[in-house]
Amino acid sequence: MPFKPQDQARCPKCSKAVYAAEERLAGGMKFHKACFKCGLCQKYLESTNVTEHGGDIYCKSCHGKKFGPKGYGFGSGAGTLGMDTGERFGNTESEMSNRPTGDAFTAVKVASGGASTGPKCPRCGKTVYDAEKAIGVSTPWHKSCFNCKSCKKSVDSSTMAMHDAEVYCKTCYGRNFGPKGFGFGQGAGTLSMG
Repeated sequence: MPFKPQDQARCPKCSKAVYAAEERLAGGMKFHKACFKCGLCQKYLESTNVTEHGGDIYCKSCHGKKFGPKGYGFGSGAGTLGMDTGERFGNTESEMSNRPTGDAFTAVKVASGGASTGPKCPRCGKTVYDAEKAIGVSTPWHKSCFNCKSCKKSVDSSTMAMHDAEVYCKTCYGRNFGPKGFGFGQGAGTLSMG
């Protein structure tokens, strides 16, 4: 039986026959070298950076932006935090895409009492997420809020003192709430009675 052109694999992008000399493989499909481009940014792909999703191919970066997790703590690189929903890439399936913005966001926040589930920071009253939580204290605080109320010096669990649900460095705590009188509140080893 002779070989017929219609028996040849077809490129999913241009629907033309793909011959062995020009084929690129991804997701069990054969593409032309010229058609082997990201469905969003149009960069040419290689076997090391191609990702298939729903019959189309993407570079790993665009695939992550369009189909990856969205919301606080997810971004496009190590150490980045972002609220990118991927809308500019055509992503409409993210729950973040449906969140209100601007005045509508403020109205929803006010209507719900600003309520977001999770523990609240005693200083600013906003939700404390694990990524921003101060370590070493039983009550959740934002790292940025966990400083001395008087002098704003950074403190940790070994250099802090609590008073009326507020954090102070030991020096300010002693100055404001420690014993009063001659020889007190001047620092360690300065107590004198003479």
